Amino acid sequence: MKLSRVSEIFDVRYGVNLELSNIKKEKNGIAFVSRTEKNNGLSARVKHMSHIAPNPKNTISVAGGGSVMASFLQKEPYYSGRDLYYLKPKIKLTDIEMLYYCMCLRANRYKYSFGRQANKTLRDLLIPSSDAIPVWVYETKIPKIVKKPIIDKKHDLDIKNWQYFNIVDLFWVKGTKSFTKIEIKEYNTGAFPYVVTSSKNNGTQGFYDHHAEKGGVLTIDSATVGSCFYQKNNFSASDHVEKLIPKFTINTYVALFITTIINQEKYRYGYGRKFAQMRIKNTKIKLPSKEGEPHWEFMENYIKSLDYSAALADQNQNNKKDKI
Repeated sequence: MKLSRVSEIFDVRYGVNLELSNIKKEKNGIAFVSRTEKNNGLSARVKHMSHIAPNPKNTISVAGGGSVMASFLQKEPYYSGRDLYYLKPKIKLTDIEMLYYCMCLRANRYKYSFGRQANKTLRDLLIPSSDAIPVWVYETKIPKIVKKPIIDKKHDLDIKNWQYFNIVDLFWVKGTKSFTKIEIKEYNTGAFPYVVTSSKNNGTQGFYDHHAEKGGVLTIDSATVGSCFYQKNNFSASDHVEKLIPKFTINTYVALFITTIINQEKYRYGYGRKFAQMRIKNTKIKLPSKEGEPHWEFMENYIKSLDYSAALADQNQNNKKDKI
């Protein structure tokens, strides 16, 4: 594959370098992008300042420090924090091509760490030349996600009236049948996720033509920080992946509410103190309640009232079609 330096395809420029703590936040304001690897780099929305020009839209933000090489396409003007660069194309590139380059930039993150940043080397990194972008990139379809809630009524989280519930009263807590990476790769690629002890991408590390576990459960990483995810579909798992089988009728909306609550417990755990089965079974979580029972309807409606929840409805509909 023909390679080029980043600086041959993009102008590499340092961002506006602002401190978020010194800027007034505003719900519908301009995006503030930092060195995080989550949420497209967005940390907050802030008040536009007439005396400071934002970084231009249709550029790639790249973290030179922090979550080094976290790279995202920014479709609107944005402010940025320290050690944040932006790449402005020297040639016309489509959104799909820009997203491909974000992927290529992130693939270089293994070269760096908190002690070795990308500030001095970003311009000279080698990435595929613009005339060497693979055909599959152009064949990839990216669904458009509309910022639309399923229901318009807002639901406030009045947690002072919530109640604690034992996880074991809501779920059966069990282990999963484990497959090593070598074992799962004996199967062809397919539709079933391979869930591992990761805090990213719903815990998934690839998709294969094999499953050993039924969907409709929560999974918890019991090896590191205890990340919890909802596995709607059938899946296979690596070692140290526990499953929570609901004792109630669960759906995507309720599951996302509960996983968010369980993930608030992650600060308690780490490599030296794992969120193992016994600790999971002894854990209580605070949930909305009604007449002494979990208020499932409220949890569902709260998630449905959030922006982008319509995308979940579309996903559920697609899953139903797949089963027909």
